[in-house]
Amino acid sequence: MRIDQLLKKLCLVKTRSIAKKACDKNLVTINDKIAKASSTVTDGDIIEYQIYGYFNKLRITTVPKGNVSKNNAPQFYDILERKKLELE
Repeated sequence: MRIDQLLKKLCLVKTRSIAKKACDKNLVTINDKIAKASSTVTDGDIIEYQIYGYFNKLRITTVPKGNVSKNNAPQFYDILERKKLELE
């Protein structure tokens, strides 16, 4: 699944266009490599992204096959790190 779609389906961003813009600004990485919006995510990948003033690092346990409800979204990933970004 594409990284922009995955971030939206797992309710980590509000819209897919926000995820795409974050990828365009090099704010999203998959396994320590800068991700394009069309980059493919597989089970076990480590995703890092900076959005909404936070740095997030998570491991995808399972890539969802279809739509995911907001309540069920956390079962598809493990949060490894989350910290507030300091404003410059």
